[in-house]
Amino acid sequence: MSTRRLAKGAVVAVIVTHNRRELLATSLKVMAAQTKPVDHLVVVDNDPLHPAKDVVESCGIPTTYLTSHRNLGGAGGFALGMLHALALGADWVWLADDDGRPADENVLQILFEEATKRRLAAISPVVADIEDPEKLAFPLRRGLTWKRGANELGEDFLPGIASLFNGALFRAEALDVVGVPDYRLFFRGDEVEIHRRLVRSGLPFGTSLRTQYLHPNGSGEFKPMLGGRFHAQDPENDVKRYYTYRNRGYLLSQPGLRKLGLLEVARFGLYFLTVRKDPKLFAQWLKLVLQGRHERFYRK
Repeated sequence: MSTRRLAKGAVVAVIVTHNRRELLATSLKVMAAQTKPVDHLVVVDNDPLHPAKDVVESCGIPTTYLTSHRNLGGAGGFALGMLHALALGADWVWLADDDGRPADENVLQILFEEATKRRLAAISPVVADIEDPEKLAFPLRRGLTWKRGANELGEDFLPGIASLFNGALFRAEALDVVGVPDYRLFFRGDEVEIHRRLVRSGLPFGTSLRTQYLHPNGSGEFKPMLGGRFHAQDPENDVKRYYTYRNRGYLLSQPGLRKLGLLEVARFGLYFLTVRKDPKLFAQWLKLVLQGRHERFYRK
């Protein structure tokens, strides 16, 4: 690892990984083939028992590999990686998870061109289903309707909307204003929190519909009700539910999201009492939301 400052305009990619060697290798292969080269790669590995150092160092990009002997989660991993990228002298920081990948070799070039042309602080590609890129990996709400197809979003650019940890490109100056993820969140909701800060900062950002980042489909957690007009996020296991609901409680107590609080109670009350028909699950949801609201960030 060199201590020399990177050249002006340098792009540093940041990836957080945890025991996904094969997926990480696939992602790095596409990153290394970008038509606009990645100047440096920072990988934070949260799993020292299954290290991916050899995978990272063989990818063909100048690399910093950071092993964490404490699991920092996605939030802490991205915070560490982003700060390291800034310390290296990055002018642009490109964020990616280890289970997704750029759709092709032109993603970074397109994001850079769009960010420069539109004078954006941050820009995201469309996050599409890795098995079926015509579909979105996560449903997107526009008003009272949910969009599930990439072709439903428009033709060019979505202002004020972005998926930040799946292929988003940030200017370094934007991170001076917005900051890095809150380590206390561990995982789940950390991306929403950064999005909240971006919105409140007034910085211009959005999603380019000209390019995609491929990710496993996560829409299965969003359960429809009332004929699909509303959805409730219901993860499949206790650990994901714990962090999702606890962190959501914290987020809904923050400026910019407080107005959603009452709607959230009504929505999840309706879901747990009429769809799941399980008052105990609703009581558990309320308990976790209040725990987050009171900033009791205990690990599961």
